[in-house]
Amino acid sequence: MDITPPVAAGRQLIQGYGDGGFRVSGARHKGSILVLPGQTFPWALDDIENLTLEDLAPIRDAVEPVGVLLLGCGAKGALINPKLRAQVREWGAVIEAMDTGAACRTYNVLLSEDRDVAAALIAID
Repeated sequence: MDITPPVAAGRQLIQGYGDGGFRVSGARHKGSILVLPGQTFPWALDDIENLTLEDLAPIRDAVEPVGVLLLGCGAKGALINPKLRAQVREWGAVIEAMDTGAACRTYNVLLSEDRDVAAALIAID
């Protein structure tokens, strides 16, 4: 039984995670990534404790609007600094932090609903 949600052609669907990377729309990505509906690119962050607003600049500066930013924190969820949360809110997005697996699944659901979503995902082994 195929449980992959239907998404528009050209959209970046997260198909798998683990082993230090991700599979997005058929392509394997090693390490942490940033995923927007139309593109996926590497992300240098590997520890949520070091997250800064500048780490999220590619999402902020994206041509595609982002209303919900899912933050995959690794194997466990984490609390986001209230100041950082407020700064992300200033550029029009709500940040939701959770473990990476939950962030991947939530991203796919929101993408299938054609929502303005992005994901910043820390790779897990």
